[in-house]
Amino acid sequence: MSFIVVIPARYDSVRLPGKPLLPIAGKPMLQRVWEQATQSSASRIVIATDDQRIQALANRLGVEVCMTRKDHVSGTDRLQEVAMQLGFPDDQILVNVQGDEPLIPPQVIDQVAANLESHPAAGVSTLSEPIETLEDFLNPNVVKVVGNHCNFALLFTRAPVPWPRDDFIGVNKRFSDSSPAMRHIGLYAYRVGTLNQFVAWPRCEIECAESLEQLRFMYHGINIHIDTASHEVPPGVDTEDDLRRLDEVLKNEHN
Repeated sequence: MSFIVVIPARYDSVRLPGKPLLPIAGKPMLQRVWEQATQSSASRIVIATDDQRIQALANRLGVEVCMTRKDHVSGTDRLQEVAMQLGFPDDQILVNVQGDEPLIPPQVIDQVAANLESHPAAGVSTLSEPIETLEDFLNPNVVKVVGNHCNFALLFTRAPVPWPRDDFIGVNKRFSDSSPAMRHIGLYAYRVGTLNQFVAWPRCEIECAESLEQLRFMYHGINIHIDTASHEVPPGVDTEDDLRRLDEVLKNEHN
């Protein structure tokens, strides 16, 4: 299997400006993401950015960097520009590793790439994990995914699905340990040809309503393969609190 990891990294994060360059236990966050990716089976790793400060870090690390436009709405759009600039063929598999996932297990990077390669009917592959608490099940920030018997996605949504009708009758709501509800993990593998189609399609109504860009693929009939992650994927860094928590965790590991 041959696949390429692309790490989109924006400087202008709304909640945490300069996020890729912020230190975590003595190393910039982006460096930690790259180090995790180097432990995967990727044949090539490219950092995609629109900021010269991030480019400078990549150059210091000796990592290939691709400068992209500043007006991309999503990391998926940025990924497609990388594929276009670097001339990747339509059948090339790219794995989008988010630049704020400094603890991403390399095993799941390999897993999502292998799943896409072994399912030629899919244009995209991604991962999920069981939802274990009622709080997460009802949380709109926890994206849920439902698949069919072939492990192709039927729906991504912020709503609590599948709705356990019998468990939620009456006043005393309970969340069963055997619930089939799955949390979507935002790690994707794409075929370049599928990315080229994606950027040519306008945003669709269901995508806009849920604010979930993966629904654009499904709206246009692209199969998304889903699988349960082989390893636990720790949360990424979205806030200052996340940064402090992770900094403490990694510092304690090295003490």
